[in-house]
Amino acid sequence: MSSLFTPLALRGVTLPNRIAMAPMCQYSAGPDGLPTDWHLIHLGSRAVGGAGLVLTEATAVLPEGRISPQDTGLWSGAHVDAWKPVTAFVAAHGAVPAVQLAHAGFKASTYRPWAPERGGVPDAEGGWTPVAPGSEPFTADYRTPTSLDEAGIAGVVEAFAAGAERALAAGFAAVEIHAAHGYLLNEFLSPLTNRRTDAYGGDRAARMRLTLEVARAVRAAVGEDVPVLTRISATDWVEGGWTIEDSVVLAGELAGVGVDLVDASSGGVSTEQRIPLGPGYQVPLAAQIRREAGVPTGAVGLIVEPEHAEQIVASGEADLVLLGRELLRDPYWPRRAAAKLGVAYSGPAQYARAS
Repeated sequence: MSSLFTPLALRGVTLPNRIAMAPMCQYSAGPDGLPTDWHLIHLGSRAVGGAGLVLTEATAVLPEGRISPQDTGLWSGAHVDAWKPVTAFVAAHGAVPAVQLAHAGFKASTYRPWAPERGGVPDAEGGWTPVAPGSEPFTADYRTPTSLDEAGIAGVVEAFAAGAERALAAGFAAVEIHAAHGYLLNEFLSPLTNRRTDAYGGDRAARMRLTLEVARAVRAAVGEDVPVLTRISATDWVEGGWTIEDSVVLAGELAGVGVDLVDASSGGVSTEQRIPLGPGYQVPLAAQIRREAGVPTGAVGLIVEPEHAEQIVASGEADLVLLGRELLRDPYWPRRAAAKLGVAYSGPAQYARAS
């Protein structure tokens, strides 16, 4: 019996297997952050390919929370209507549609990766002034942010809760809070970027406050039956930064306010990071959080081979495996993994002759 293809129950939702499509920005939204046919095909093909959980890209809860002007959002009724065909298709083909709710913080208002320009997008080209814990930019070519006051922080919490409510209206069956990769919540968590002296800065408990307030608000917004996940950067990979030991504490606190699974990624808050890249390089982070905090985890990071994914789940290092680049290369990776692991896989009727 394959552990990778065992269902996973999270509250009132059951994933058909332990394979998830990791959130990956596409920088292809229409005007005002509306998803397009690209998102329908991009996300829908991974559902057809057999992923049990299909997560959207980082989807902004406020217009100024987008990474680029071409990022998706979920801050209005128009976004709800635009997402509905996507979630309906994903669900119709056996996967659980989930949205990653996000705010980019001081990494907002940047050019998408294939643009000839780099750094911050000026107002004249559709950019805006970002917000952050402080007023220092991510790097010199990014835009200088405005430091959030307590009213602004309260507005962020409210926006995440409203985004979660809209997610359910749009047909999403699960919600992930993005607190990783140097975006706003991660900026508040890390001592490298949070130098505040008020109730949202200082010691670890104060730096965790915003993330926990967001998690609490999202849980209240979606009710008791909807799974809430949180992606964190489990370490900054920088001396003096956020550590895996901090993440164990955070994970326990997140579980206490209603988070069901911690998606353990890493890095992104500092250009000084030194990441030891290699197959499964972040799996030990997920394993330590799961073991020491007693919280279900998702593992991500250069997981390519079916046997490796199977071993991660079977050994108890994580409850879920999230694939990013490998699912970009092969949307049907779950079908190939099932064949390699000797698992009977019933795909779409249209593909039955290929089974």
